[in-house]
Amino acid sequence: MNINKESIRGFLKQCERVLRVSKKPDNEEYKTVAKVTGLGIIVIGLIGFVISLVSQVLFYS
Repeated sequence: MNINKESIRGFLKQCERVLRVSKKPDNEEYKTVAKVTGLGIIVIGLIGFVISLVSQVLFYS
């Protein structure tokens, strides 16, 4: 892996560009993202629970 000053400068320029383009989410956007993320975690947990329950009923009966 060849790391030199030019590759580091290029990486830092890319980082600077991303930070200039990005913005801080407002309060409503933050709440919406938190709700969707929480709902996704709950759905994935329920799917895992149902799979676990079905496997226990099928294989341990």
